[in-house]
Amino acid sequence: MRKKIKIITICSSASFYKDVLKIKEKLVKKGFKVLVPITAYKMKRNKNFNVCDYKHWHKDPKFYPLKTKLIKNHFRKIEKSEAILVVNLEKNGQKGYIGGNVLIEIAIAFYLKKKIFILNRINENNPFKEEILAMKPVFLEEKIENLSF
Repeated sequence: MRKKIKIITICSSASFYKDVLKIKEKLVKKGFKVLVPITAYKMKRNKNFNVCDYKHWHKDPKFYPLKTKLIKNHFRKIEKSEAILVVNLEKNGQKGYIGGNVLIEIAIAFYLKKKIFILNRINENNPFKEEILAMKPVFLEEKIENLSF
């Protein structure tokens, strides 16, 4: 009988998508099927990882339906997965950054009873620290090789 391939969805700030794609390749080599935000692929294809070039709703609110579509698309990926991996690197001088969008992705995973892995410890000053810790994530301590389920 063949071993079932485990599916994991990576969640992160768009600022980290270049790193997300590298981590995806490491996880694929470990035998996982890995789902990432579609904008990460678009950035790779365009060879442009400047986040501001993709967040059109910041300049014109008529683009918020695109943001809505991206959120729903990623929620469906979480639903198909056994686990999520939060890639939380340094952003704006804050180590272990987790913003609002990733918080809601963690909450969806928690509600759906998915395993939650977080690459780095979260920043002590993160306004969502209490909520994140309540959802009982597994911290990988910067070591992707610690991920197993």
